[in-house]
Amino acid sequence: MTLQERLSAMKKESLATKPPEVVAIMLQEVEKLVQAGIAGKAIEAGEVLPEFTLPDENGDLVNSKDLLSKGPLALSFYRGIW
Repeated sequence: MTLQERLSAMKKESLATKPPEVVAIMLQEVEKLVQAGIAGKAIEAGEVLPEFTLPDENGDLVNSKDLLSKGPLALSFYRGIW
């Protein structure tokens, strides 16, 4: 199974556990983001990320340049509990 197939299966599973009215709102909001052109601004695989500073899991600010000076950097985006 490819990564895309796995992600699609996970999305389908996740949507199946939510009330239909919640799913409808979520899909509408995604479509609004696409229509606003935000999806087209996403960084593609292989592109270099701009330098950034973000809080870590403890709320301390960390800079990507500092982290990269220690070796490769992996990012994980967590959108919250919704």
